[in-house]
Amino acid sequence: MFKVIYKITWPNGKIYVGSDLTDTIRYFGSPNCRLIEADFPTRESRRDITIRREILWESETATNAEVLKLEHETIVSLRANDPTVGYNRNPRFRAKQA
Repeated sequence: MFKVIYKITWPNGKIYVGSDLTDTIRYFGSPNCRLIEADFPTRESRRDITIRREILWESETATNAEVLKLEHETIVSLRANDPTVGYNRNPRFRAKQA
């Protein structure tokens, strides 16, 4: 069984990065629904939505701990936890001080 790190891209370009330890095709993560709803507030904006799920990394041998560590690193490297970029809220985004 493969373990995967994936990226979901929403129509507004924002992303969500997650991991799936069972490689279930129907799993699309657990982003905060209120955040997504706020970006698609009208019925019209919700009428026809296409999201993309990309597998960024996969392994048949990685431990769960290794997958979760890589998920964390991927969230940070893609800035998926930056509210202007993505829907991940953990780890907490910290803008770099100049």
